[in-house]
Amino acid sequence: MSELKIEVDPAEAGLDPGRLRRLDRYLASYVDDGRLPGWQIAVTRGGRVAHLAEYGKRDVENGLPSEGNVIYRAWSMTKPVTSVAAMTLVEDGTIGLQDPVGRYIPAFENVRVYQRGPAARPVTVPAAGPIRVQHLLSHTSGLTYGFHRAHPVDEIYTANGFEWATPPGLDLAACCERWAGFPLLFEPGTAWNYGVSSDVLGRVIEVASGKSLDEFFTERVLGPLGMTDTSFHVPQEKADRLAAFYTADPATGRATRADQLGAGALHRPACLSGSAGLVTTLGDYHRFSQMLLGEGVFEGERILGPRTVRHMRRNHLPGGGDLHSAGRPVFSEMPTAGVGFGLGFAVVEDPAAAGVPAGPGEYGWHSAAGTIFWVDPVERLTVLFFTQLMPSGAHPLHSRLRQLVNQALVD
Repeated sequence: MSELKIEVDPAEAGLDPGRLRRLDRYLASYVDDGRLPGWQIAVTRGGRVAHLAEYGKRDVENGLPSEGNVIYRAWSMTKPVTSVAAMTLVEDGTIGLQDPVGRYIPAFENVRVYQRGPAARPVTVPAAGPIRVQHLLSHTSGLTYGFHRAHPVDEIYTANGFEWATPPGLDLAACCERWAGFPLLFEPGTAWNYGVSSDVLGRVIEVASGKSLDEFFTERVLGPLGMTDTSFHVPQEKADRLAAFYTADPATGRATRADQLGAGALHRPACLSGSAGLVTTLGDYHRFSQMLLGEGVFEGERILGPRTVRHMRRNHLPGGGDLHSAGRPVFSEMPTAGVGFGLGFAVVEDPAAAGVPAGPGEYGWHSAAGTIFWVDPVERLTVLFFTQLMPSGAHPLHSRLRQLVNQALVD
């Protein structure tokens, strides 16, 4: 188990202890008024843990505290792990960023692009070019999610059983066959849209490596980093450590238990989702974030080369645009102006335009289940905040986190 401990005095790391207490008080208020069940947070500077805090309950109804190695549903924070795993295959020459996805999944050789019409009778045309591996990593593939509910193609996904989950019994290979038959929102490489790109990337990993996604993750990322509590489901012997799942009541904002939404974490899924399949702990994901901060290495284990990590955290959106200009508008607490997207992460390009007190080059991601992380390579800072509340944007929590962490930096 990767349980964290304080490694450096906050003042020595350039963090004001009194200002860090502001952060803790603010987060505690969400628990005290019922908006969150409980949470854990870790702030590191220069690769050393300078601040750890936890508050509330991982299971309110059963009185279980948010302490130690609580297991959380990572959901979309799976995507950066899938991206890193894919880049290990790029580094050893097994795949290339410009490779057509159809080379690995033949169903994607003849994709079509939506033009007009309702979901039941869409008018489509052949794509001018293929979806490439880089498009999957940067979410510029034209694939989508049904839960957006903002476009006829979203409706097609939902009508076929792909809204928040995948149809029962379909494995990743079968899901990819289905997705390849749906229209794309746009020509590959011309815009950004949040969708099943990381799932398809996971299948590319399986085909290229000859191993299942969980086996490959363990061999190339999780095992070397010592992420022993990270997997695609929680085994029975660890089930008591899994945080209960909650949703925000739309009328009151209070956290309401939602066991049905969270129960899937206790069973190995048929579809190993590279988008949203992992469960993890604060300690495990800390090891992953430190590997990124270390430009590919942590505790002597090198996962990626430094130039690869730097390439991943560059903005790869078409024309160097931001999510506001190149992205399809979907609900997210994450700002879109001044924020680009790399190969697996959002990247702050212009903090003033983004309206966040962040440094240029800060990168990371979050999930609808309430988890968030970011890495600031200039300040040598990493931040992890874990809770279990859907949707994460029900409260202005993630944006406040940036304010409160950065106001504590005083060197």
